Amino acid sequence: MHRIVFLVLLFVTLSARGETWLLTVDRWGTPAAMTLVLEEHAGRLSGTLDGDALAGWRRGDRLAFEVGDRRGRRYAYGGSIDAAGMRGDADFPDTNDAAARARHTFSARRLPARASAAPQRHVYVPADYANAFSATRTPVLTIWPGDTVRTTTVDSGGVDERGRTRALYGNPQTGPFFVMGAEAGDTLAVRLVRLRPNRDWADSLDAIVGRAQGTGLAARAAGLGKPVRWTLDRDRGLARPAQAGPGLAGFSLPLRPMLGGLAVAPDGPAISTGDTGPFGGNMDFNEVVEGNTVYLPVQQPGALLYLGDAHALQGDGETAQFALETSMEVEFTVELVKGKAIRMPRVESPTHIMTLGQAGSLDDAVRVATAGMVQWLQQDYGLSLSEAAVVLGSCVQYAVANLAGRSVGVAAKVDKRVLGR
Repeated sequence: MHRIVFLVLLFVTLSARGETWLLTVDRWGTPAAMTLVLEEHAGRLSGTLDGDALAGWRRGDRLAFEVGDRRGRRYAYGGSIDAAGMRGDADFPDTNDAAARARHTFSARRLPARASAAPQRHVYVPADYANAFSATRTPVLTIWPGDTVRTTTVDSGGVDERGRTRALYGNPQTGPFFVMGAEAGDTLAVRLVRLRPNRDWADSLDAIVGRAQGTGLAARAAGLGKPVRWTLDRDRGLARPAQAGPGLAGFSLPLRPMLGGLAVAPDGPAISTGDTGPFGGNMDFNEVVEGNTVYLPVQQPGALLYLGDAHALQGDGETAQFALETSMEVEFTVELVKGKAIRMPRVESPTHIMTLGQAGSLDDAVRVATAGMVQWLQQDYGLSLSEAAVVLGSCVQYAVANLAGRSVGVAAKVDKRVLGR
């Protein structure tokens, strides 16, 4: 979006390389964030606002910028700055009357400069957790493409590795992490380097979600839903019910740690950590595992990456309502694909590419996943629509990713060996 911007600043020095700010406008109680880059050469200002070129001047502690959008709309900001940041009033076109103007307040904070061009390793110890995927939550850490972060999660009930309740139940998330340079229309690539349970137990239910029940099964399943405690043998990499009945004597399964929640901030109001969307969310897809890369469509400046709802193991669909819920040590690396827009979350493993369709019904989720796979085959493999249809018809696989949430998920998978390139 192009804008005219008037900013009154106190005690600010703009380098030739420019300073980067995150500017937020409060539009009738709904915040909207923008990336502002300002450069100064002999009192003349240039730079970008959300990627659009701007020009202006600076005289002492006063600044003025002018930018117009393709429809001829004009925007103006005026404010002040101190050590805490920037603040003031913004003059916008009225959203319903082209001849009218509307006043809004704004604030901004200066984003840090990168200390080194080399990729950095960060350790973040969470102090609190988020119960909404939100663009307005203060980032816990600023990172750059190529950086690696090591952190931890609590389980879906808010319980940490020591058994202490640290957050409200409902899939509390660690984050968000602000990724420098990320803007709407980019793609954030999150490579999961390491996922490890950091305690010796997990919790689940003896339940079958309603979407998986027929009439006869529903009549017999009324007594289900009791908690199940699992023992995690982390040394051997096995999980077993702590109090197994006779039919499950000796029953154990190999651990396959995963993240049920992985998301960037959505475009618009905050969304519960129990929900999903094009931004990711509570996907509960059991291919979000160590060694795989998850691609998410950036919708806000800085992407604002959230992660949580760790599972020691989960079958397709999370049919027990809860998977093996536990806390986790997480290590991940971020990369940024500038100017590449995708429609939905993607997952890449060493062997497969996968698109995740999330919708209110399985039919709709299949449609979304299929459209996403077609886009991937066209975008990255250069196939025509006809050629993509041939690939899908001969070798696509569909998996039910999630049946337990308000939305359901279906993944479309294609083996990379058949694509050749």
